[in-house]
Amino acid sequence: MRADVVVVGGGPVGLLLAAELAGYGVDTVLLESRAVACERPKATTLHARAVQSLARRGHLPGDGAPYAQAPAASPFHFAGLPGLLITAPGLEPEPILKCPQLELERFFEERARAAGARVLRGYRATGFAEEDGGVRVTAKGPRGGAVWHTKYVVGADGARSTVRAIAGITSDTHPATVSALTGSVVLREPDALTDGWTRTARGWIAARRDPQGRTHIRTLNCGGAHMDRHRKPTLEELRKEVSCIAGRPVAMEEPRWLGRFSDFARLARTFRARRFFLVGDAAHVHFPIGGQGLSAGVLDALNLGWKLALAVHGSAGESLLDTYDLERRPVARKVVDNTRAQLALMRPGSELDALREVFAGLLAANREHGLEDMISAQDTVLPDPTGRTPPPAGTFLPNTRLQTDEGETDVIGLLRQGRPLLLFFGTEDSGHRAAARQWGGLLRVVQVRPRPEVPYDALLVRPDGYIAWAPGGPALADVLSSYFAEGALAGCR
Repeated sequence: MRADVVVVGGGPVGLLLAAELAGYGVDTVLLESRAVACERPKATTLHARAVQSLARRGHLPGDGAPYAQAPAASPFHFAGLPGLLITAPGLEPEPILKCPQLELERFFEERARAAGARVLRGYRATGFAEEDGGVRVTAKGPRGGAVWHTKYVVGADGARSTVRAIAGITSDTHPATVSALTGSVVLREPDALTDGWTRTARGWIAARRDPQGRTHIRTLNCGGAHMDRHRKPTLEELRKEVSCIAGRPVAMEEPRWLGRFSDFARLARTFRARRFFLVGDAAHVHFPIGGQGLSAGVLDALNLGWKLALAVHGSAGESLLDTYDLERRPVARKVVDNTRAQLALMRPGSELDALREVFAGLLAANREHGLEDMISAQDTVLPDPTGRTPPPAGTFLPNTRLQTDEGETDVIGLLRQGRPLLLFFGTEDSGHRAAARQWGGLLRVVQVRPRPEVPYDALLVRPDGYIAWAPGGPALADVLSSYFAEGALAGCR
């Protein structure tokens, strides 16, 4: 059997990438070993840049209502300390989307299947071999073995990624230093734990009661790593840990989804090796504080999807595919670093009390400290592939209303087709149209009326919403050549 791309792993990141690729007309196969979606509670947070990017690609759950004109803010925390405000500009979605990972996974799977992706559950990838300008993928499924010949393989198969191992991609790691437990229980005294983060001299407890009356608990014990991290925890172990940290007995029953985690961190040394790519936890793992893991994986998928589609359709080459690692790995490193920094702030000890006081004061004062943009990835500036393009290239284009001859639209609406966008503001022609003519089948060219917040006569915007070029740097043709090959983008939505 043949496919343009085989995605290994059917979590939300893999399914989103499959939906993106199939939407571009890429013949996509997704292999997932689980027969059904896992119901274990996992991530629930999508931060502002992931939310904004999903909106631009039409993949935001529940999207459709117009966005408020005024900037919005959502309360969050830093290292368990309340007071952080994640903000987003006006005309953008709310800066934080709370959505259980299971619901997100089902939503992306529905979109992937609707776009034409072959989502194959019960299939476990067993081998990969590069041959004949592609990759031979073997798998075991419900009816025996199967083989695909594909152009590219993407590993979305989690922290113990088979794709990463077989592709020979090594990693930088930080060993575990703390132990943590998680689970869902019924408290015999419903008010025994306060919702939110609670710190004592012995550790941390994060508790959240759901509408069904169950309490979801996470603990943090900085006394050392688990002696046996693969041993399944028991209700008694969770009860003892919670009671020890709380400093009083906390009775609980009816356990579900008991598990362990730690601060083990991994960053793959490259996110691309020849015809293999890594996304999500296959590429980066970190201590789960600040809700950044799922958002980082979503942004991996949205960065890689359009580039792979262009390569499959012959509209881009190796240089564009190389930018995936150049752009996403530094962002992932920042997430690993800031989660390690947050954990350092959470460790017990009176010597850290003064530092916690300083941070709590900064958060309470809501000063410009940059933490909110770091957590929400809104501080991301992409490197320039030409090395000569000054800002605003590499920055994210905020949504704004635009008036065309056909009527009013906005940046989000124009990017829904997934094509590179060349915007001309006003009627003057500075020669940019002629420079872009040979990419006419690839670009979506739109004439709009000037906007005071956009001080340029033209902008080249990537499908993921980042600005690739503005006047004042290298010629438009040079930037287009660095990104795209001549020709049309076949099968684009």
